[in-house]
Amino acid sequence: MRRETLPYKTKKRLALLILLVGLPIYGVVAVSIMTWLERPSILVELLIYAALGILWALPFKWVFMGVGQPDPDAGDDQP
Repeated sequence: MRRETLPYKTKKRLALLILLVGLPIYGVVAVSIMTWLERPSILVELLIYAALGILWALPFKWVFMGVGQPDPDAGDDQP
């Protein structure tokens, strides 16, 4: 099954929305969950935050792929 690709501008706007709105919300939720738990050792806490720092991006990998590249739909006159 092949996923429909979004237009470049839509992908770019969605990536910005995820970074500017979703990531701060995810950070607040992650820190809130960690404060509810009994504080583990510093090494375990570091590993949990490192894992959470990677896990947020996995569902959105398809959005961020190719966003930093030039617009493929634009003509050759784009720099």
